[in-house]
This record gives sequence, C-alpha cells and structure tokens, in this order.
Amino acid sequence: MECEEGLNVETLGDETPRETSSLISTDHDDSIYGKNMALYEDEMDSTPMVSSLLNKLANYTNITQGALEHEEAESEDGIQRVTVNGPQMGTFIGVFLPCMQNILGVILFLRLTWIVGTAGIMEALAIVFMCCSCTMLTAISMSAIATNGVVPAGGSYYMISRALGPEFGGAVGLCVYLGTTFAGSMYILGTMEIFLTYIMPNAAVFEAESREPTGMQNNMRIYGTCCLVIMTLVVFVGVKYVNKMALVFLSCVMLSIMAIYAGVIQSAIKPPNSQHRVCLLGNRTLQNSRFDKCEKTELINNVTTPTQLWKLFCTGGIENATCDEYFTHNNLTEIQAVRGLLSGVISDNMWGHYGQYRDIVSPERASDKSDESHYVLHDVTTFFTLLVGIYFPSVTGIMAGSNRSGDLRDPQRSIPTGTIMAIATTSIIYLSCVVLFGACIEGVVLRDKYGESVNGTLAVATLAWPSSWVIVIGSFFSCCGAGLQSLTGAPRILQAIARDGIMPFLQVFGHSKSNGEPTWALLLTAAICEIGILIGSLDHVAPILSMFFLMCYLFVNLACAVQTLLRTPNWRPRFKFYHWSLSFLGMSLSLSLMFVSSWYYAFVVILFSGCIYKYIEYRGAEKEWGDGIRGLSLNAAQYALIKLEEAPPHTKNWRPQLLVLLKLDSDLGVKHPCLLSFTSQLKAGKGLTIVCSVLEGTYMAREADAKLSEKNIKAAMAKEKTKGFCHVVVSSNQRDGFSHLIQSAGLGGMKHNSVLMAWPANWKQAESSLSWKNFIETIRETTAAHQALLVAKNIDKFPTNQDRLDEGTIDVWWIVHDGGLLMLLPFLLRQHKVWRRCKMRIFTVAQMDDNSIQMKKDLQMFLYHLRLDAKVEVVEMHAGDISAFTYEKTLVMEQRSQMLKQMQLSKTEREREIQSISDESRNSIRRKPCGEKPTQSNKFQVPTIILDEEAQLIHDRNTKSHATLNDKATPTSDRVHMTWTKEKLISERNRHREAHMTVRDIFNMKPEWENLDQTNVRRMHTAVKLNEVVVKKSKGAKLVLLNMPGPPKNKGGDENYMEFLEVLTEGLERVLLVRGSSREVITIYS
Repeated sequence: MECEEGLNVETLGDETPRETSSLISTDHDDSIYGKNMALYEDEMDSTPMVSSLLNKLANYTNITQGALEHEEAESEDGIQRVTVNGPQMGTFIGVFLPCMQNILGVILFLRLTWIVGTAGIMEALAIVFMCCSCTMLTAISMSAIATNGVVPAGGSYYMISRALGPEFGGAVGLCVYLGTTFAGSMYILGTMEIFLTYIMPNAAVFEAESREPTGMQNNMRIYGTCCLVIMTLVVFVGVKYVNKMALVFLSCVMLSIMAIYAGVIQSAIKPPNSQHRVCLLGNRTLQNSRFDKCEKTELINNVTTPTQLWKLFCTGGIENATCDEYFTHNNLTEIQAVRGLLSGVISDNMWGHYGQYRDIVSPERASDKSDESHYVLHDVTTFFTLLVGIYFPSVTGIMAGSNRSGDLRDPQRSIPTGTIMAIATTSIIYLSCVVLFGACIEGVVLRDKYGESVNGTLAVATLAWPSSWVIVIGSFFSCCGAGLQSLTGAPRILQAIARDGIMPFLQVFGHSKSNGEPTWALLLTAAICEIGILIGSLDHVAPILSMFFLMCYLFVNLACAVQTLLRTPNWRPRFKFYHWSLSFLGMSLSLSLMFVSSWYYAFVVILFSGCIYKYIEYRGAEKEWGDGIRGLSLNAAQYALIKLEEAPPHTKNWRPQLLVLLKLDSDLGVKHPCLLSFTSQLKAGKGLTIVCSVLEGTYMAREADAKLSEKNIKAAMAKEKTKGFCHVVVSSNQRDGFSHLIQSAGLGGMKHNSVLMAWPANWKQAESSLSWKNFIETIRETTAAHQALLVAKNIDKFPTNQDRLDEGTIDVWWIVHDGGLLMLLPFLLRQHKVWRRCKMRIFTVAQMDDNSIQMKKDLQMFLYHLRLDAKVEVVEMHAGDISAFTYEKTLVMEQRSQMLKQMQLSKTEREREIQSISDESRNSIRRKPCGEKPTQSNKFQVPTIILDEEAQLIHDRNTKSHATLNDKATPTSDRVHMTWTKEKLISERNRHREAHMTVRDIFNMKPEWENLDQTNVRRMHTAVKLNEVVVKKSKGAKLVLLNMPGPPKNKGGDENYMEFLEVLTEGLERVLLVRGSSREVITIYS
C-alpha cells in the first residue's frame, strides 16, 4: 500500500506543471525525495535536488559553429544539447595546427626577406619581437577569458562581447570581421603575385615594365577578381571541401619551411652553386632577365662582339658606339645570390638600407635615382613604420583555435595550450628566419622585392633545397588555403553578430541556407573583399587589416584587465598565468603598433569603432550579458557617489535635480505626458531625474501592477526623450508614498533637490478632498526638506518636444527672493530648442514707498552680473481700498469651506450644522433699510437639499445663483427650512448676473463682510490685485513663472490656500509656480 501511495504521489507530481529554468530539470522522483527530503518538498516545484542538477550539468555540451547562440537555443526541458558528430578534436589538431596555418603564410614567403634586407637584421628582429610580443600577451589574456566558463562557438567576438558588453562587442566584432575579410583580399593578392611574377609571367594582360605600379596593379585586379569568384563559389558549394583541403594546404606550408631550413644547412655544408648569380654595374644592380651573360663583350670565333647587356646601354657597333656614361666608366661584377651561412655576409646585412621611391638597389646605403628600366629599383619609399604595418599580418591568426571552440574536446585546456604553443613556435620560426636570411643571402637580393636580379626568382626560393619550385608552389597553395579560410570564417563572424540582434541593419545577414551556411553574409564578404583586391597592392592592403586586428587585440587585453581589476565573483579562469599588468602592456603595445604602422589608418579605425559603439548604444537591442564595462560603471558610480557625499555642491554647480511626481490613470498609463516633456526641456539630459509614482494597496497584491506601471512610465520617458530613472512604489495611501519618495529617493550625494508636479486641476469637483490635501502636504514636506518645488498648472497645454514656439516671452514675476531659482529656470528652458526663440522678461513689484526707477536700475545691474539677457520692468501696486469683488470672493470661499466641513460629520450633525449656517445667513440678510419687519406675503420657502448632493451644493454655491438652486432642489421628507426675503433674492440674482456690484448690493452685503476673517480678506486682496497686474502684463506670454506663496501654518486654512492660488493664476494659460529651497542657486561670481 505504501508503494502504491508512493506511485500515486509520483503520478500527481508528474501531472503538475512545473516551472523550469536554464540548465535545470525539475523532474524528480517524489517517492524517493518525499520521505527523506520532506522539509524541502515545497521548494522542489521550482528548484531541483542537487543530484538531479549535477546529472544535467554533466551532460551539458557547448554549441558548434552555425548553431543558434547558446543563450537562446534551449531544448524543451531547458537544457542546451547539441549532438556532436564524429570525434572532437584535441589540442594539436584543433588548435595548434590551425593557428600555425593562419600565422605562417604570405608575408613569410613574399615580404620577410625584403623586410630583413631593408631594415637590417637588428631592426627586423625588433619588428618581429614587438609583433610577436603583442600576440603573445593577447594570447595570455585570451586564454584567461576562454577558460572562465564554457565558451560556445564564436571565438573572439563572443569573448569580447560577453566581457565588455554589446557596444564594445559589436564594434570589435565588426573589426574582426573586416580584418578577416581584408585578410582574404591580402591572401588572394599574394596568390596572384606569386602566379604572375614567379609561375606564369607571360599571363599578364597589361605590360608592367620595371614593375610600373599601374600595369602590375591592373593585372592583380583582373586575376584577383577571377580568383575571388572561384573561391566564393567553392565556399558557397560547401565548407566541407575547404576543411578537407585544409590539411593539404598546411602540409604545403610546413614543407616550404622545411625546404628553407634544409637550404640553410646545405649552404653551410656545401659551397653555394652558381645557379643564382647577381650582376652589378658598378654598385647598381641589374635586371638579369634581359641578358644572358654579365659581360659587356664576348669573344666569338676570335671576334669581339657586343653582348645583350651592351645593347641595353649602347647604340651602334663597337667601333662607333654611343654608350651610357655610367656604363662606360664602370665595370661589371657578378656575385653569388646565396653566399652561405658562414660567408660573413651577416655583417653587411646587420643594419638597414632604406631607400626612396625609384632609387636603384645597391650594396651601399647611398644609392642613385634612375628612370632606366635596366636596373632594379625601389617601388616604394621605405621606412621603419611602413615595414611594421606590412609585417604585422604575418602574426595574426592566433584566434583560429578559439574560433573552433565548439569542435574541441576540452576547450578550456586546448585553447591556452595550443595557442601559446603555436605563437611560441611561429615566433621562433620568424626570429630564426630573420637571422638566417641575413646570414645567407646577399643584401641586394634581399632588397629585391620581386627577384628581378635573380632572373625573376622568389628571393626566399633562392635559399631553398632541393629546388626553388618547392617554395614557389608551396607558398602558392598556402596563400590559396588561407584565402579560402578567410572567406569561410568571415561570414560566420558576421552571422553571429547579426543573430545577436545588437545591430538592426545587419539582421538580413543572420539568415542562412538549410545547412546553416550564411549565404547573404558570404555575398557581402565577397563584395568587401573585392574592394581590397581593387586596391591592387599587397603592401597597401596589409596595413588596413593590421589596424582591424590590432583593435581586436586591444580590446581582448582590455577585457581581461577590466575583469581582473574588478574581481567580479564570476571571474575564475582556469588559466592562472595571467596578470592585469600584462593585459595593460598588451593593450598599450597594440595601441602603439596601430599608430606606428599608420597613424591615419589608426584614426579611421578608431572613428569607425566609435561610430558603431554609439549606434549600438542608441539604436541597438538592449542586451545584458554581465559584461565588465557594467561592473566598471558600478565601481565608478560608487566612487563618484562617495566623493559627492563628502560636501554639498557649490552654488556654481547647482542645477535642478528633479523628482517628478507622476499620476497614473485607471489603465496605469501616464496621465500627463507633457510633464515628462517639460522635464526633458528643463533638464536636456543633464543632472539627475527620478520619475516616480505611487500605487495604493500592498506590494504583495499589486506587484504586477507596479511592474506594469514602471514599464509604461519608461515607455513614456523614452517617447518624450526624458533621460533618468523610474521608480514606482506601493503604499497604503498616496500621501505616505509621496512622502517616502521625497525623503528617500536618490542615493548618497546623487539625490534630488527639486520636486516637479502637476497642479490638481479638478480639485473643486473632486468627490474627495484628498487630492488638494495631498498637494498641500507635499508643499509642506518639500519646504521642510529644504527642496525646491515646481508646480505646473495647465500642464496639458505645455508644448511637447516636437513643438517649436514662435517668438514670444517667458515672464518671470519676482515677488520674493527664492535664491535665484526664478532666474535660473528660464535660462535652462531657453537652452532647449522648444523655447529657444522665446525672450525672457522679469517683472518685480514696487510698493508706494519704493523708488521704482532705482529698483529697475539695480535689477538691470544684477542681471548684467548674472550674465542673463532679459528685459526688466517694475510694476507699481498702489495701496487702495479692498474692493467689493475681493469681499465677495472671500465670502464665497469661507461659505464653501464651512460647508465642506460638514462632509465629515454624521447625518444628524450635518442637518443641524446646515440649519445653523442657514439661520445665521438669514438673520444677517433680513435687515431692511427702513427697519420694517418682513411679512408672510414677501416670504417664500427654499426647499431642502438632499444630503447626498451636498458636494454638488458646494460647487453650485460658487458658480450659480441661489435662484438656480431653487429650481434644481428636489423636495424630500428630510428638509431644512431657510426663509429668505424676496428683495434679498432679487439682490442675489443681480449680484451674480452683473459684472460689478452696485452700491445697493454692497450696502446689503456689508453686514456679512464684517464677520469675515480679515486675514483671509487681505490675502484674497493680494491675490486679486496681483492677478490683475499679471494678466494685464503677461496674458500673451508663452510661460509665466510666479513665486508660490507658502501654505498656512494652521491646517484649517488649507482649502482657503487653494482658493488663493486659484485666484492668483486665473486667466493665465501656462503657469509654473516656483517655491525656492532657501539656498542660493545662482551667483554673480566666476
């Protein structure tokens, strides 16, 4: 039975849907865990037991090339599985040999001898050592990154993007892609150079006399384009053919290198043969392809006859010949091209022999210029930095192993070992070749780039054993294989970038054929590769790809240094032989080599990377990869916040750091989007902006609503281009929520100093008085917290960011000094394009005993010192009697306030209170001028008002006449009798119909005015008079800024305070009420 019950429990457990997560399988046997782990049975629904987790992790495998990125490709049970077909590769086959094949290539065979002969052995060693050191330091950093967790296929792009974030990753990823693409161009150009110069010179379409750049480059362009088309078709048909030929191409490279070392040994053991000899005329090297003997004349049948060489420099016969002067005065010398390892030629080749364009190649450092096609000439002006740029591509290719990480049996062990071994091996090969070339080959042959002095033979091939054709054929197939590998790898890098979705315009290149081949990416790669081929010169293409690879190496070192210095908990590489100082050294060396190779190319590549970075930052998809730049930003932010908290900001650095209090509608959308527009116009992205809102309830009940609200607010902020932070809190009531935000928003020294909110528009009609009470409490709390307060009235009429205000004015009514905030706000607004055309006007109010002329002069001088451009005007407000309109406003205000108080009483108390108010009002207005008593005939009864409509009564008493009330009131059983005289009724009607009160009306109402609170009367008088002046002067202003009077200390007058503000701003379209923070925010000092 127990077993049966256990089975039932298991069945129920399997039928219950459970939440799964990446790398976690929640399938477990409840019959096993149910008894022994009952304490954790509730957690089993979302988290697995350790034994189950370890089993799934053990079966995890990384992703091979061409598959979806591992973070997005998940199987049904949440585990990323890829079936590996065939045996996975180890260190030697998977990393060492591919790196060797990519590092050793075209530069070794075509340009290294020329670099040694031009720069000399010592400087050539310095070039090789710098470049190899750069790649070795980069390999150490790359090994640390590659062993810090599982690295799916993607190579350097994956590692950099996940270590430095999508912005840097995308920029460097495109650099790697373009570098690999231009490397394909370089290999194809190298292939064609070998083919047209050393294998089939007669196949040239354009004649290239004396290596004329135009003719030679045109030949390279034509044949290079044809070669590119063939290689693209091979890659398009299938990469498997390229992979099958890779071993053949690698064998060619290794065989060629072995032939070089064999030739060096042979030259040391056996004296050099006379197969390759160089003919010198004086100290000038001749092209021996034009003659067969290095002699001026020869004896044939005892007759002295001119040779082919004679005919190149002389015209006519021997007796009456006209010869070149230099040919006549100098003798011919024939020397061995390969003098042997022990010949001592190493001393002649120890130092550099740089030359100018069209200089003649000679054994001496000083050489002559010539336009003759018989000599071997320099085809380019040579200098040290040029040679660095041309040589550096020979050490690239260190990423070949990491690019195959998906096919390795143990990438975390194979990538560091194989890559570092390959770099060490190739560095030894390059350094030894520099010394051996300089020790065995004559200097003029080394400086002869195209082998014209040795009958068109490749310079390095003169040293080969058993035949020079071993080097020629081997280097040809080596360049072909490297070109195919570039055309295979570059499209996959572009496809990986496109599939990451960080650059929307690259999405089309993420598509592939059914077998995973990136067709569109291959076509783009071929098009860019054609651009490199059209350049037509290997020497001009090499520095371009050097820049892209150096940029990549720079960021690999930066990624390792950042992760090491941040000491993030996830940074635990298995490769331990790294240090942040080595990474910084590698980064500095990469940057230095960029500018040493070509400073203008370096600027172009840096600018290109910067543009891609900014594009991804603004238009790319948001990705969170736990990158080091984010960690670096957090550390920098922490440091800055600590420094900010040490002292308050100086007045010169003060700017409004806004806390924006938003209200949400019933759908949790932003109620006033224009408030966000105004925020962006005021801030322009500078300083701190915290946009927040409050939901009523408990967080557990409204968690989803809070997240939805925050999402909606962020969307509105993005639409209105408001840069800042968003925060939504859930509180038992809005008052407490806003209070908590005012007190605690921000962090450390990065806290708000100003609060921006909208005016409660319908506070009179609101069913509850909470809206205006919360508003006034917010004013009190910001004042207590010494924070500025900005209240935007009629916020929905404020301009959006798309509007452009025509010429108008921003009027500032400076009533009391608030620290200069009223002056500063218009200046900040006018920095934005919406308000840029508006002029600034400042009004101030003068009393009777003030000198208004002097006040205007002082204010103008003050603005001059503040460097503010504004028009100044002083408005005089004469002290006068309080108008009847003011009394009327005060009376209506107090009656409405008194009636609202009844809303909080019980039903019986409300009836009694309303009766007493009505009786008092009746007794005060029943006094007649002649003193006679009213009779029944001139009395009528006012029906009572339903208690549930008291809120409507409150509104009507402020907006409609008492006669209208009589018509609208509905009689009920519960009623209050208020007896009014007919004369009084007529008087009341006239009072509401006429714009100004008559003397009779004033006389009739005066007894009521005598009972009014004189403080309220004075305040209402100020509001009315000031409003008249403001409306008169600023009716057409685009924005009016006013000092906001403080709320009453006694909370009993809160509603009256709202009335004062309403009267003060009446008749104005856009108003910003400003209340300072009791500190100076603007200064006249520099």
